[in-house]
Amino acid sequence: MLKYRLTQPNNEYTTKGRKNNMRTSGVLMPISSLPSQYGIGTMGKEAKRFVDFLEKGGQTYWQILPICPTSYGDSPYQSFSSFAGNPYFIDLELLCKDKLLTKKECESYKWGKKPQYVDYGIMYVNRYALLRKAYERFSKKTPADYEAFCSKEAEWLDEYTLFMALKDANGGVAWSEWDDALKFRKPEAIEEAKEKYADDIAFYKMLQYLFFKQWTALKAYANEKGIRIIGDVPIYVAMDSADVWANPTQFYLDKDLNPIEVAGCPPDAFSADGQLWGNPLFRWDVMKKDSYSWWTKRISAMAKLYDIVRIDHFRGFDSFYAIPAKDDTAKNGVWKDGPGMDLFNVLEKKLGKLPIIVEDLGFLTPSVKKLLKDSGFPGMKVIQFAFDSREDSDYLPHNYPQHCVVYTGTHDNDTVMGWMKTAPKDCVRFAKDYLNLTKEEGYNWGMMRAAWSSVADMAIVPMQDLLGLDSKARINIPSTTGGNWQWRATPEQIDNKLAKKLHKCMQMYARLREEPEEASDKSDAKETADTSTSKTAGCEKKAAK
Repeated sequence: MLKYRLTQPNNEYTTKGRKNNMRTSGVLMPISSLPSQYGIGTMGKEAKRFVDFLEKGGQTYWQILPICPTSYGDSPYQSFSSFAGNPYFIDLELLCKDKLLTKKECESYKWGKKPQYVDYGIMYVNRYALLRKAYERFSKKTPADYEAFCSKEAEWLDEYTLFMALKDANGGVAWSEWDDALKFRKPEAIEEAKEKYADDIAFYKMLQYLFFKQWTALKAYANEKGIRIIGDVPIYVAMDSADVWANPTQFYLDKDLNPIEVAGCPPDAFSADGQLWGNPLFRWDVMKKDSYSWWTKRISAMAKLYDIVRIDHFRGFDSFYAIPAKDDTAKNGVWKDGPGMDLFNVLEKKLGKLPIIVEDLGFLTPSVKKLLKDSGFPGMKVIQFAFDSREDSDYLPHNYPQHCVVYTGTHDNDTVMGWMKTAPKDCVRFAKDYLNLTKEEGYNWGMMRAAWSSVADMAIVPMQDLLGLDSKARINIPSTTGGNWQWRATPEQIDNKLAKKLHKCMQMYARLREEPEEASDKSDAKETADTSTSKTAGCEKKAAK
Protein backbone atom coordinates (compact mmCIF):
# COMPACT_ATOMS: atom_id res chain seq x y z
CA MET A 1 0.00 0.00 0.00
CA LEU A 2 1.19 3.49 -0.83
CA LYS A 3 1.12 5.88 2.09
CA TYR A 4 1.75 9.58 1.79
CA ARG A 5 1.20 12.13 4.53
CA LEU A 6 0.96 15.70 3.32
CA THR A 7 3.41 16.95 5.93
CA GLN A 8 6.03 14.93 7.77
CA PRO A 9 7.46 15.67 11.25
CA ASN A 10 10.84 16.56 9.76
CA ASN A 11 9.43 18.56 6.87
CA GLU A 12 10.47 22.22 6.76
CA TYR A 13 6.80 23.19 6.42
CA THR A 14 5.47 21.38 9.50
CA THR A 15 2.96 23.03 11.79
CA LYS A 16 2.68 23.62 15.52
CA GLY A 17 0.07 22.57 18.00
CA ARG A 18 -0.34 18.81 17.45
CA LYS A 19 1.87 16.01 18.73
CA ASN A 20 2.49 14.65 15.27
CA ASN A 21 2.73 18.12 13.71
CA MET A 22 0.11 17.31 11.10
CA ARG A 23 -2.53 20.05 11.41
CA THR A 24 -2.32 22.58 8.59
CA SER A 25 -4.55 25.04 6.77
CA GLY A 26 -4.74 27.00 3.56
CA VAL A 27 -6.79 29.22 1.29
CA LEU A 28 -8.27 28.45 -2.13
CA MET A 29 -7.68 31.47 -4.36
CA PRO A 30 -7.38 31.22 -8.18
CA ILE A 31 -4.64 33.34 -9.73
CA SER A 32 -7.27 34.84 -12.03
CA SER A 33 -9.11 36.12 -8.94
CA LEU A 34 -6.25 38.22 -7.61
CA PRO A 35 -6.59 42.01 -7.82
CA SER A 36 -5.10 43.71 -10.88
CA GLN A 37 -5.60 46.93 -12.79
CA TYR A 38 -5.22 45.03 -16.06
CA GLY A 39 -8.35 42.86 -16.09
CA ILE A 40 -7.23 39.57 -14.50
CA GLY A 41 -5.05 38.34 -11.67
CA THR A 42 -1.41 37.74 -12.57
CA MET A 43 1.87 36.52 -11.08
CA GLY A 44 3.13 39.97 -10.11
CA LYS A 45 3.08 42.13 -7.00
CA GLU A 46 -0.53 41.32 -6.04
CA ALA A 47 0.30 37.61 -6.05
CA LYS A 48 3.24 38.26 -3.72
CA ARG A 49 1.03 40.46 -1.59
CA PHE A 50 -1.38 37.57 -1.29
CA VAL A 51 1.47 35.28 -0.21
CA ASP A 52 2.31 37.87 2.47
CA PHE A 53 -1.34 37.76 3.57
CA LEU A 54 -1.20 33.98 3.89
CA GLU A 55 2.00 34.19 5.90
CA LYS A 56 0.52 36.76 8.29
CA GLY A 57 -2.61 34.62 8.58
CA GLY A 58 -0.61 31.61 9.76
CA GLN A 59 -1.40 29.56 6.65
CA THR A 60 0.65 26.74 5.14
CA TYR A 61 -1.01 26.36 1.74
CA TRP A 62 -2.20 28.39 -1.21
CA GLN A 63 -4.48 26.28 -3.40
CA ILE A 64 -5.02 27.46 -6.97
CA LEU A 65 -6.99 26.22 -9.98
CA PRO A 66 -5.30 24.84 -13.12
CA ILE A 67 -2.94 27.40 -14.66
CA CYS A 68 -3.04 26.09 -18.24
CA PRO A 69 -4.28 28.16 -21.23
CA THR A 70 -8.06 28.28 -21.34
CA SER A 71 -10.14 27.54 -24.44
CA TYR A 72 -13.82 28.02 -25.31
CA GLY A 73 -15.86 28.69 -22.18
CA ASP A 74 -12.86 30.05 -20.26
CA SER A 75 -12.73 27.01 -17.97
CA PRO A 76 -9.29 26.13 -16.58
CA TYR A 77 -10.46 22.50 -16.80
CA GLN A 78 -10.69 22.73 -20.61
CA SER A 79 -7.25 23.70 -21.84
CA PHE A 80 -5.27 23.77 -25.07
CA SER A 81 -2.42 22.00 -23.25
CA SER A 82 -1.83 20.08 -20.03
CA PHE A 83 1.72 21.40 -19.84
CA ALA A 84 1.60 25.05 -20.94
CA GLY A 85 0.96 28.11 -18.78
CA ASN A 86 -1.87 30.62 -19.24
CA PRO A 87 -0.53 33.78 -20.96
CA TYR A 88 -3.22 35.85 -19.22
CA PHE A 89 -1.33 35.34 -15.95
CA ILE A 90 1.85 36.98 -17.26
CA ASP A 91 2.23 40.16 -15.25
CA LEU A 92 2.37 43.30 -17.40
CA GLU A 93 4.17 45.43 -14.81
CA LEU A 94 7.02 42.93 -14.75
CA LEU A 95 7.18 43.14 -18.55
CA CYS A 96 7.48 46.91 -18.18
CA LYS A 97 10.41 46.42 -15.81
CA ASP A 98 12.01 44.19 -18.43
CA LYS A 99 11.42 46.97 -20.98
CA LEU A 100 9.25 44.74 -23.14
CA LEU A 101 6.27 47.05 -22.64
CA THR A 102 5.59 50.56 -21.38
CA LYS A 103 3.04 51.58 -18.78
CA LYS A 104 1.44 53.85 -21.36
CA GLU A 105 0.95 50.90 -23.70
CA CYS A 106 -0.63 48.81 -20.94
CA GLU A 107 -3.01 51.62 -20.02
CA SER A 108 -3.97 52.27 -23.63
CA TYR A 109 -6.11 49.11 -23.74
CA LYS A 110 -9.47 48.53 -22.09
CA TRP A 111 -9.52 45.77 -19.47
CA GLY A 112 -13.17 45.68 -18.44
CA LYS A 113 -15.54 47.94 -16.55
CA LYS A 114 -15.92 45.91 -13.35
CA PRO A 115 -12.83 45.28 -11.18
CA GLN A 116 -14.69 42.42 -9.42
CA TYR A 117 -14.97 40.36 -12.62
CA VAL A 118 -12.86 39.17 -15.55
CA ASP A 119 -14.12 40.12 -19.01
CA TYR A 120 -12.67 37.26 -21.07
CA GLY A 121 -13.86 38.70 -24.38
CA ILE A 122 -11.78 41.82 -23.81
CA MET A 123 -8.90 39.75 -22.45
CA TYR A 124 -8.76 37.59 -25.58
CA VAL A 125 -8.63 40.54 -27.94
CA ASN A 126 -6.48 43.01 -26.03
CA ARG A 127 -4.07 40.84 -24.07
CA TYR A 128 -2.66 39.08 -27.10
CA ALA A 129 -2.46 42.32 -29.07
CA LEU A 130 -0.39 43.84 -26.25
CA LEU A 131 1.79 40.76 -25.88
CA ARG A 132 2.56 40.95 -29.60
CA LYS A 133 4.14 44.34 -28.89
CA ALA A 134 6.28 42.69 -26.23
CA TYR A 135 7.32 40.04 -28.75
CA GLU A 136 8.59 42.69 -31.18
CA ARG A 137 11.10 43.82 -28.55
CA PHE A 138 11.80 40.36 -27.16
CA SER A 139 12.74 38.95 -30.58
CA LYS A 140 15.34 41.67 -31.14
CA LYS A 141 17.26 40.68 -28.02
CA THR A 142 16.33 37.32 -26.53
CA PRO A 143 17.48 36.58 -22.95
CA ALA A 144 20.52 34.41 -22.44
CA ASP A 145 18.51 31.55 -20.94
CA TYR A 146 15.75 31.53 -23.56
CA GLU A 147 17.24 28.84 -25.81
CA ALA A 148 18.00 26.64 -22.81
CA PHE A 149 14.35 26.89 -21.72
CA CYS A 150 13.12 25.97 -25.22
CA SER A 151 15.49 23.00 -25.36
CA LYS A 152 14.58 21.74 -21.87
CA GLU A 153 10.82 21.92 -22.51
CA ALA A 154 10.94 20.93 -26.18
CA GLU A 155 9.00 17.67 -25.78
CA TRP A 156 5.72 19.50 -25.09
CA LEU A 157 6.65 23.06 -26.07
CA ASP A 158 7.29 22.34 -29.76
CA GLU A 159 3.94 20.58 -30.20
CA TYR A 160 1.97 23.16 -28.24
CA THR A 161 3.40 26.22 -29.99
CA LEU A 162 2.90 24.67 -33.45
CA PHE A 163 -0.65 23.76 -32.42
CA MET A 164 -1.41 27.35 -31.38
CA ALA A 165 0.16 28.79 -34.52
CA LEU A 166 -1.97 26.48 -36.66
CA LYS A 167 -5.12 27.38 -34.72
CA ASP A 168 -4.45 31.04 -35.47
CA ALA A 169 -3.83 30.24 -39.13
CA ASN A 170 -7.13 28.33 -39.28
CA GLY A 171 -9.24 31.05 -37.70
CA GLY A 172 -9.34 29.39 -34.29
CA VAL A 173 -11.29 26.29 -35.36
CA ALA A 174 -10.65 22.95 -33.68
CA TRP A 175 -7.80 20.81 -35.07
CA SER A 176 -10.34 18.14 -36.07
CA GLU A 177 -11.55 20.58 -38.76
CA TRP A 178 -8.10 21.31 -40.24
CA ASP A 179 -6.98 20.00 -43.62
CA ASP A 180 -6.31 16.28 -43.47
CA ALA A 181 -2.56 16.70 -43.96
CA LEU A 182 -2.31 18.70 -40.73
CA LYS A 183 -5.12 16.90 -38.93
CA PHE A 184 -3.36 13.55 -39.47
CA ARG A 185 0.06 15.10 -38.94
CA LYS A 186 1.61 14.14 -42.27
CA PRO A 187 5.40 14.70 -41.86
CA GLU A 188 5.73 16.87 -44.98
CA ALA A 189 2.82 19.10 -43.92
CA ILE A 190 4.17 19.44 -40.38
CA GLU A 191 7.62 20.47 -41.58
CA GLU A 192 6.13 22.95 -44.04
CA ALA A 193 3.95 24.44 -41.28
CA LYS A 194 6.93 24.83 -38.94
CA GLU A 195 8.71 26.86 -41.59
CA LYS A 196 5.68 28.86 -42.73
CA TYR A 197 4.56 29.82 -39.22
CA ALA A 198 7.97 30.11 -37.59
CA ASP A 199 7.29 33.64 -36.34
CA ASP A 200 3.99 32.70 -34.71
CA ILE A 201 5.60 29.64 -33.13
CA ALA A 202 8.33 31.87 -31.72
CA PHE A 203 5.68 34.22 -30.28
CA TYR A 204 4.01 31.38 -28.39
CA LYS A 205 7.38 30.11 -27.19
CA MET A 206 8.12 33.57 -25.80
CA LEU A 207 4.82 33.52 -23.90
CA GLN A 208 5.74 30.23 -22.26
CA TYR A 209 9.22 31.46 -21.41
CA LEU A 210 7.78 34.57 -19.74
CA PHE A 211 5.08 32.57 -17.95
CA PHE A 212 7.47 30.06 -16.42
CA LYS A 213 10.02 32.73 -15.54
CA GLN A 214 7.38 34.59 -13.54
CA TRP A 215 5.85 31.41 -12.10
CA THR A 216 9.23 30.14 -10.89
CA ALA A 217 9.90 33.47 -9.16
CA LEU A 218 6.45 33.52 -7.53
CA LYS A 219 6.70 29.93 -6.29
CA ALA A 220 10.18 30.59 -4.89
CA TYR A 221 8.84 33.66 -3.07
CA ALA A 222 5.97 31.63 -1.60
CA ASN A 223 8.23 28.79 -0.50
CA GLU A 224 10.64 31.22 1.15
CA LYS A 225 7.71 32.53 3.16
CA GLY A 226 6.80 28.99 4.19
CA ILE A 227 3.79 28.81 1.86
CA ARG A 228 3.35 25.68 -0.24
CA ILE A 229 1.28 25.71 -3.42
CA ILE A 230 -1.42 23.14 -4.15
CA GLY A 231 -2.06 22.86 -7.87
CA ASP A 232 -4.99 21.24 -9.65
CA VAL A 233 -4.81 18.58 -12.36
CA PRO A 234 -8.02 17.66 -14.25
CA ILE A 235 -8.23 13.94 -15.02
CA TYR A 236 -9.35 14.60 -18.60
CA VAL A 237 -8.02 16.88 -21.32
CA ALA A 238 -9.89 18.89 -23.93
CA MET A 239 -10.48 17.32 -27.34
CA ASP A 240 -9.25 20.53 -28.97
CA SER A 241 -5.81 20.41 -27.40
CA ALA A 242 -2.21 19.81 -28.32
CA ASP A 243 -2.36 16.77 -26.02
CA VAL A 244 -4.85 14.93 -28.22
CA TRP A 245 -3.62 16.26 -31.56
CA ALA A 246 -0.03 15.19 -30.84
CA ASN A 247 -0.92 11.88 -29.15
CA PRO A 248 -4.07 10.53 -30.86
CA THR A 249 -3.27 6.87 -30.16
CA GLN A 250 -3.53 7.55 -26.42
CA PHE A 251 -7.20 8.50 -26.74
CA TYR A 252 -10.36 6.65 -27.73
CA LEU A 253 -10.73 7.98 -31.30
CA ASP A 254 -11.91 6.40 -34.54
CA LYS A 255 -9.97 6.18 -37.82
CA ASP A 256 -11.02 9.74 -38.67
CA LEU A 257 -9.71 10.94 -35.27
CA ASN A 258 -13.18 11.70 -33.92
CA PRO A 259 -14.14 10.59 -30.39
CA ILE A 260 -15.95 7.25 -30.16
CA GLU A 261 -17.08 7.81 -26.59
CA VAL A 262 -16.68 10.83 -24.33
CA ALA A 263 -16.57 11.57 -20.62
CA GLY A 264 -19.36 12.67 -18.32
CA CYS A 265 -21.56 11.68 -15.38
CA PRO A 266 -24.79 9.64 -15.36
CA PRO A 267 -28.22 11.08 -14.54
CA ASP A 268 -28.91 11.61 -10.85
CA ALA A 269 -31.26 13.48 -8.52
CA PHE A 270 -29.73 16.78 -9.61
CA SER A 271 -29.64 16.23 -13.37
CA ALA A 272 -32.13 14.08 -15.29
CA ASP A 273 -29.87 14.04 -18.36
CA GLY A 274 -26.59 13.62 -16.49
CA GLN A 275 -23.51 15.65 -17.34
CA LEU A 276 -22.00 15.52 -20.83
CA TRP A 277 -18.43 16.82 -20.49
CA GLY A 278 -17.35 15.82 -23.99
CA ASN A 279 -13.69 15.07 -23.20
CA PRO A 280 -12.13 12.21 -25.15
CA LEU A 281 -11.49 9.09 -23.08
CA PHE A 282 -8.08 7.51 -22.54
CA ARG A 283 -7.13 4.23 -24.15
CA TRP A 284 -5.97 2.73 -20.87
CA ASP A 285 -4.93 -0.52 -22.60
CA VAL A 286 -2.57 1.38 -24.89
CA MET A 287 -1.26 3.48 -22.01
CA LYS A 288 -0.57 0.37 -19.95
CA LYS A 289 1.52 -1.13 -22.75
CA ASP A 290 3.86 1.87 -22.84
CA SER A 291 4.03 1.99 -19.04
CA TYR A 292 1.78 5.06 -18.81
CA SER A 293 4.42 7.31 -20.36
CA TRP A 294 2.00 10.19 -21.07
CA TRP A 295 0.70 10.19 -17.48
CA THR A 296 4.24 9.92 -16.14
CA LYS A 297 5.27 13.01 -18.08
CA ARG A 298 2.14 14.87 -16.98
CA ILE A 299 2.41 14.12 -13.26
CA SER A 300 6.17 14.69 -13.31
CA ALA A 301 5.63 18.14 -14.84
CA MET A 302 2.90 19.01 -12.34
CA ALA A 303 5.02 17.83 -9.40
CA LYS A 304 7.69 20.30 -10.49
CA LEU A 305 5.15 23.10 -10.89
CA TYR A 306 3.46 22.61 -7.53
CA ASP A 307 4.35 21.46 -4.04
CA ILE A 308 1.23 19.28 -3.84
CA VAL A 309 -1.00 18.11 -6.70
CA ARG A 310 -4.79 17.77 -6.39
CA ILE A 311 -6.17 15.30 -8.94
CA ASP A 312 -9.73 16.00 -10.04
CA HIS A 313 -12.34 13.21 -10.47
CA PHE A 314 -10.29 10.45 -8.80
CA ARG A 315 -13.08 7.92 -9.16
CA GLY A 316 -12.43 7.93 -12.92
CA PHE A 317 -9.26 5.91 -12.31
CA ASP A 318 -11.36 3.11 -10.81
CA SER A 319 -14.22 3.23 -13.32
CA PHE A 320 -15.29 5.90 -15.79
CA TYR A 321 -18.57 6.78 -17.45
CA ALA A 322 -18.39 6.40 -21.24
CA ILE A 323 -21.05 8.16 -23.34
CA PRO A 324 -21.52 7.62 -27.11
CA ALA A 325 -19.96 10.67 -28.76
CA LYS A 326 -22.98 11.18 -31.01
CA ASP A 327 -25.38 11.56 -28.06
CA ASP A 328 -26.72 14.89 -26.87
CA THR A 329 -27.18 13.75 -23.25
CA ALA A 330 -25.39 11.46 -20.82
CA LYS A 331 -28.34 9.06 -20.44
CA ASN A 332 -26.91 6.22 -22.52
CA GLY A 333 -23.46 5.98 -21.00
CA VAL A 334 -21.96 2.85 -19.45
CA TRP A 335 -19.36 2.32 -16.72
CA LYS A 336 -16.00 0.91 -17.77
CA ASP A 337 -12.94 -0.12 -15.76
CA GLY A 338 -10.08 2.33 -15.28
CA PRO A 339 -6.43 1.48 -14.59
CA GLY A 340 -6.83 1.36 -10.80
CA MET A 341 -3.73 0.95 -8.64
CA ASP A 342 -1.69 -0.24 -11.61
CA LEU A 343 -1.27 3.37 -12.75
CA PHE A 344 -0.30 4.67 -9.32
CA ASN A 345 2.10 1.81 -8.67
CA VAL A 346 3.88 2.60 -11.93
CA LEU A 347 3.95 6.33 -11.14
CA GLU A 348 5.39 5.66 -7.68
CA LYS A 349 8.03 3.35 -9.14
CA LYS A 350 9.07 6.00 -11.67
CA LEU A 351 8.59 9.19 -9.65
CA GLY A 352 8.75 8.15 -5.99
CA LYS A 353 6.19 8.95 -3.29
CA LEU A 354 3.67 11.39 -4.69
CA PRO A 355 2.41 14.53 -2.88
CA ILE A 356 -1.18 14.15 -4.05
CA ILE A 357 -4.67 15.06 -2.82
CA VAL A 358 -7.56 13.38 -4.63
CA GLU A 359 -11.06 14.66 -5.33
CA ASP A 360 -13.23 11.74 -4.23
CA LEU A 361 -16.56 13.55 -3.95
CA GLY A 362 -19.97 12.23 -4.89
CA PHE A 363 -21.27 8.66 -4.84
CA LEU A 364 -18.40 6.27 -4.13
CA THR A 365 -18.64 2.56 -4.80
CA PRO A 366 -16.78 0.04 -2.60
CA SER A 367 -14.14 -0.33 -5.32
CA VAL A 368 -13.51 3.43 -5.40
CA LYS A 369 -13.16 3.46 -1.61
CA LYS A 370 -10.71 0.56 -1.83
CA LEU A 371 -8.67 2.42 -4.46
CA LEU A 372 -8.52 5.47 -2.19
CA LYS A 373 -7.40 3.32 0.74
CA ASP A 374 -4.83 1.42 -1.32
CA SER A 375 -3.40 4.61 -2.81
CA GLY A 376 -2.86 6.17 0.61
CA PHE A 377 -3.79 9.57 -0.79
CA PRO A 378 -5.96 11.84 1.36
CA GLY A 379 -9.47 12.41 0.03
CA MET A 380 -11.71 15.46 0.40
CA LYS A 381 -14.59 16.41 2.67
CA VAL A 382 -16.91 19.32 1.85
CA ILE A 383 -18.93 20.67 4.76
CA GLN A 384 -21.71 22.04 2.54
CA PHE A 385 -22.43 18.46 1.41
CA ALA A 386 -23.06 17.33 4.99
CA PHE A 387 -26.55 18.75 5.32
CA ASP A 388 -28.41 17.35 2.31
CA SER A 389 -30.21 14.86 4.53
CA ARG A 390 -30.65 13.89 8.16
CA GLU A 391 -28.66 10.72 7.56
CA ASP A 392 -25.26 10.25 9.17
CA SER A 393 -23.28 11.67 6.24
CA ASP A 394 -19.55 11.04 5.74
CA TYR A 395 -19.29 14.80 5.25
CA LEU A 396 -20.36 15.60 8.81
CA PRO A 397 -17.23 16.61 10.76
CA HIS A 398 -17.73 14.02 13.52
CA ASN A 399 -17.21 11.28 10.91
CA TYR A 400 -13.92 12.58 9.45
CA PRO A 401 -10.72 10.55 9.55
CA GLN A 402 -7.57 12.53 10.30
CA HIS A 403 -6.11 11.65 6.90
CA CYS A 404 -8.27 13.94 4.76
CA VAL A 405 -8.60 17.51 3.53
CA VAL A 406 -11.72 19.42 4.58
CA TYR A 407 -13.24 22.34 2.64
CA THR A 408 -16.18 24.59 3.40
CA GLY A 409 -16.76 24.46 -0.36
CA THR A 410 -14.81 24.05 -3.60
CA HIS A 411 -14.71 26.10 -6.81
CA ASP A 412 -17.85 24.21 -7.92
CA ASN A 413 -19.84 25.15 -4.81
CA ASP A 414 -21.67 28.32 -3.91
CA THR A 415 -20.02 30.48 -1.25
CA VAL A 416 -21.10 29.77 2.34
CA MET A 417 -23.14 32.99 2.47
CA GLY A 418 -24.69 32.16 -0.90
CA TRP A 419 -25.46 28.60 0.21
CA MET A 420 -27.24 29.86 3.32
CA LYS A 421 -29.68 31.71 1.04
CA THR A 422 -30.08 29.20 -1.80
CA ALA A 423 -29.92 25.77 -0.12
CA PRO A 424 -33.17 24.04 0.94
CA LYS A 425 -34.47 25.47 4.20
CA ASP A 426 -34.28 22.17 6.06
CA CYS A 427 -30.61 21.80 5.06
CA VAL A 428 -29.83 25.31 6.30
CA ARG A 429 -31.72 24.65 9.54
CA PHE A 430 -29.75 21.42 10.05
CA ALA A 431 -26.47 23.27 9.44
CA LYS A 432 -27.40 25.99 11.94
CA ASP A 433 -28.26 23.43 14.59
CA TYR A 434 -25.27 21.16 13.98
CA LEU A 435 -22.64 23.90 13.70
CA ASN A 436 -24.28 26.35 16.12
CA LEU A 437 -24.26 29.01 13.40
CA THR A 438 -25.24 32.54 14.41
CA LYS A 439 -25.46 35.89 12.66
CA GLU A 440 -23.37 37.38 15.47
CA GLU A 441 -20.40 35.18 14.68
CA GLY A 442 -21.12 35.18 10.94
CA TYR A 443 -22.40 32.09 9.13
CA ASN A 444 -19.22 31.93 7.05
CA TRP A 445 -16.99 32.08 10.14
CA GLY A 446 -19.07 29.41 11.85
CA MET A 447 -18.68 27.00 8.94
CA MET A 448 -14.97 27.75 8.65
CA ARG A 449 -14.68 27.16 12.39
CA ALA A 450 -16.12 23.69 11.81
CA ALA A 451 -13.43 22.97 9.20
CA TRP A 452 -10.56 24.30 11.32
CA SER A 453 -11.71 22.57 14.51
CA SER A 454 -12.20 19.19 12.83
CA VAL A 455 -9.66 16.36 13.10
CA ALA A 456 -8.77 16.65 9.38
CA ASP A 457 -5.04 16.96 8.79
CA MET A 458 -5.63 19.86 6.40
CA ALA A 459 -8.38 22.48 6.17
CA ILE A 460 -8.83 24.69 3.09
CA VAL A 461 -11.30 27.59 2.82
CA PRO A 462 -12.11 29.59 -0.33
CA MET A 463 -11.12 33.25 -0.20
CA GLN A 464 -14.75 34.25 -0.80
CA ASP A 465 -15.72 32.59 2.48
CA LEU A 466 -13.03 34.48 4.37
CA LEU A 467 -14.47 37.66 2.89
CA GLY A 468 -18.07 36.67 3.62
CA LEU A 469 -19.22 37.14 0.01
CA ASP A 470 -22.51 35.93 -1.45
CA SER A 471 -23.39 34.05 -4.65
CA LYS A 472 -22.16 36.90 -6.85
CA ALA A 473 -18.63 35.74 -5.97
CA ARG A 474 -19.24 32.11 -6.93
CA ILE A 475 -16.52 30.75 -9.22
CA ASN A 476 -18.39 28.09 -11.18
CA ILE A 477 -21.80 26.48 -11.64
CA PRO A 478 -21.13 23.00 -13.09
CA SER A 479 -22.69 22.09 -16.45
CA THR A 480 -23.23 25.74 -17.40
CA THR A 481 -21.37 27.98 -19.83
CA GLY A 482 -20.92 31.71 -19.54
CA GLY A 483 -20.62 33.74 -16.37
CA ASN A 484 -18.17 31.36 -14.71
CA TRP A 485 -14.52 31.75 -13.61
CA GLN A 486 -14.95 35.53 -13.43
CA TRP A 487 -14.84 36.59 -9.77
CA ARG A 488 -11.95 38.77 -8.60
CA ALA A 489 -11.01 40.28 -5.26
CA THR A 490 -10.26 43.99 -4.89
CA PRO A 491 -7.05 45.19 -3.19
CA GLU A 492 -8.77 46.61 -0.11
CA GLN A 493 -10.43 43.26 0.67
CA ILE A 494 -7.14 41.50 1.38
CA ASP A 495 -5.85 43.39 4.43
CA ASN A 496 -3.91 42.97 7.66
CA LYS A 497 -7.04 43.06 9.80
CA LEU A 498 -8.37 39.93 8.11
CA ALA A 499 -4.93 38.28 8.31
CA LYS A 500 -4.75 38.90 12.07
CA LYS A 501 -8.23 37.50 12.58
CA LEU A 502 -7.30 34.42 10.56
CA HIS A 503 -4.08 34.01 12.53
CA LYS A 504 -6.00 33.96 15.83
CA CYS A 505 -8.22 31.19 14.50
CA MET A 506 -5.15 29.17 13.52
CA GLN A 507 -3.80 29.62 17.07
CA MET A 508 -7.06 28.44 18.58
CA TYR A 509 -7.31 25.30 16.44
CA ALA A 510 -3.58 24.44 16.42
CA ARG A 511 -3.12 24.93 12.68
CA LEU A 512 -0.38 27.54 12.79
CA ARG A 513 2.40 27.17 10.28
CA GLU A 514 5.75 26.67 12.00
CA GLU A 515 8.01 29.70 11.65
CA PRO A 516 11.62 29.32 10.45
CA GLU A 517 14.02 28.80 13.37
CA GLU A 518 15.66 32.21 13.10
CA ALA A 519 12.25 33.89 13.14
CA SER A 520 10.83 31.75 15.92
CA ASP A 521 13.70 32.65 18.29
CA LYS A 522 12.87 36.33 18.00
CA SER A 523 9.15 35.76 18.44
CA ASP A 524 9.25 33.28 21.37
CA ALA A 525 8.66 35.97 23.96
CA LYS A 526 5.76 37.46 22.00
CA GLU A 527 4.21 34.01 21.45
CA THR A 528 4.39 33.31 25.17
CA ALA A 529 2.67 36.59 25.93
CA ASP A 530 0.00 35.93 23.32
CA THR A 531 -0.77 32.35 24.37
CA SER A 532 -2.95 33.18 27.34
CA THR A 533 -5.09 35.61 25.40
CA SER A 534 -5.36 33.38 22.32
CA LYS A 535 -7.10 30.69 24.35
CA THR A 536 -9.90 33.03 25.26
CA ALA A 537 -9.94 35.45 22.36
CA GLY A 538 -11.05 32.89 19.77
CA CYS A 539 -11.95 33.58 16.18
CA GLU A 540 -15.69 33.40 16.84
CA LYS A 541 -15.43 36.03 19.59
CA LYS A 542 -13.32 38.18 17.33
CA ALA A 543 -15.95 37.81 14.61
CA ALA A 544 -18.69 39.03 16.93
CA LYS A 545 -17.05 42.39 17.57
